[in-house]
Amino acid sequence: MFAAATRKLVLRIPWGKIASGWFYLALFAMLLSGSTIYIANPIERVRAFTRPIEFDYVGWIGDAAYLKIGQSALRTAQFLSPPERKQMVLDYLALVRQIEETDRELNRIYADPKIPDPYQASQAVRQRLSRLRQEEAQIAPIAEAILEDQLSQVIAEMGLAFGGQPIPPVSYHVSPLPSSLIVSPREVIRQDANISLKVGLTTDQKEALEDQVDQALNVSSLVVGVGGIGVYPTMVMQTTDLNWLSEVVAHEWIHNFLSFRPLGVNYGTSGELRTMNETAASIGGKELGLALIERYYPEFLPSPPPETPPSSPPPQPPEPPPFDFRKEMHITRLRVDELLAQGRIEEAEAYMEERRVFFWENGYQIRKLNQAYFAFHGAYADEPVGAAGEDPIGAAVRKLRAQSPSLAAFLNRISWMWSPQQLLEAIRE
Repeated sequence: MFAAATRKLVLRIPWGKIASGWFYLALFAMLLSGSTIYIANPIERVRAFTRPIEFDYVGWIGDAAYLKIGQSALRTAQFLSPPERKQMVLDYLALVRQIEETDRELNRIYADPKIPDPYQASQAVRQRLSRLRQEEAQIAPIAEAILEDQLSQVIAEMGLAFGGQPIPPVSYHVSPLPSSLIVSPREVIRQDANISLKVGLTTDQKEALEDQVDQALNVSSLVVGVGGIGVYPTMVMQTTDLNWLSEVVAHEWIHNFLSFRPLGVNYGTSGELRTMNETAASIGGKELGLALIERYYPEFLPSPPPETPPSSPPPQPPEPPPFDFRKEMHITRLRVDELLAQGRIEEAEAYMEERRVFFWENGYQIRKLNQAYFAFHGAYADEPVGAAGEDPIGAAVRKLRAQSPSLAAFLNRISWMWSPQQLLEAIRE
C-alpha cells in the first residue's frame, strides 16, 4: 500500500499500468528473490525425484497478484479510520484463532475411537469451520493491506523508502507454504540444492523422499518447513502472533529490497552470500517488525526483563540452569564440523542422532538432525550462537550492523556487496 503523501499520484495511474507494473515486479522478484527458492547450481539428479511434487510458483504468484490488484482497485482499507484499521487487524487475528481452534476440534472428533461416525458427529463443526473460512476470505485481504501500509510507513520513517514509497511496495499474502528439500554433501555442511515442494506432503512422504535421495546420491537431505518466501507478493504462513507476523513480513520485504541490488542478485552464488542475505534480512526484519508494533500495536510489545531487586534475596537451593537450545545447538555444530573435517562422517552422523535424542528429551521435537539441517538453519546467523557454529560471516554481518548509525545505513551498505571479502573489509575500516 502507499503512503498518504503519494496516494493522489497513484490514483491517477491508469489501470493498465497498475496491472503491468504488478506483472513485471512479480516476474522480476521471482527471478531474483533470495529467500528459499533460489538454487545456485540445480542438481538435476535430485530433481529426478522431485519434479512430480514441486511447487507451482507461477500459478501461486498469478493468483496472489490478481487478488492484490483487486484489493488495490477497491482501496477498502483506505476508507477506515486508524482505530478501525487497527481493530480490523485484531479481528482478523482473532478469526484465525477461532479457525485453528475449530480445526483442532474437528481433528479430535476424527481421532476419537469412541465416535463410530465422525462425519455425522462433526457436521456442526464442519459447518462452523466453513463459515469462519468464508469470513476469513473476506477480511484477510483488507487486514493484509492495512499491515502493508503500516509497514510502508515505518520503512519510510526509517529512511528505506524512495520518495516516501518502499521499492518494491510492501506486498504479502498469507498462504499455506511449500516445504523445501535441502540437500548437502555428507562430508561437509553445504547447501547444494533447495527445491520447493507441494503443500500438504505427509511426514511419510517426506521421509520416503529423503531416503530415496540419500541412498541414490549418497548425500544428506531434509525436507524443512519455512515461515515465509520472498517471491512477489511474498508468501507468509498463517499465524495468530502479531509480533511474528510483523517480523516475517518485514524480513521477506527486505529480500525483495535486496533483489534489486548486488547482494540479492548473488543470493545463490555461494553459501557465504546466502548467509549474508539471510542474516541481514533477519536483523532488519526484527527491527522493522518491532518498530511497527511500537507505533501501531504497543500493547503487544514484549514485556521488559524484570528489574534486579535492590537487595540480595535469601539464599535458595541451587536450581539446574534452563535448557538453552541455541547454546546446545552451537555446541553440536562445532563438534560436527570437527568430525567432518577429520573425515569421520559416520561418527559425525551417529553423534547428530545422539544429540537429536538429547534435544527431544528436552522438549525440542526435531525429526532429523543431519548435515542438511545445518546447511539450512546455519544461514540464519543473526544471533551469536546457534546452528551456524563458528561461521565468521554471520558475526561479520552483526558487527557491520553494530557499526552502522542506522538500519538504513546498514542495509544500503551491505546490499551493494557481492562478495564476503567486501563485508570483511568493511568491518575492518
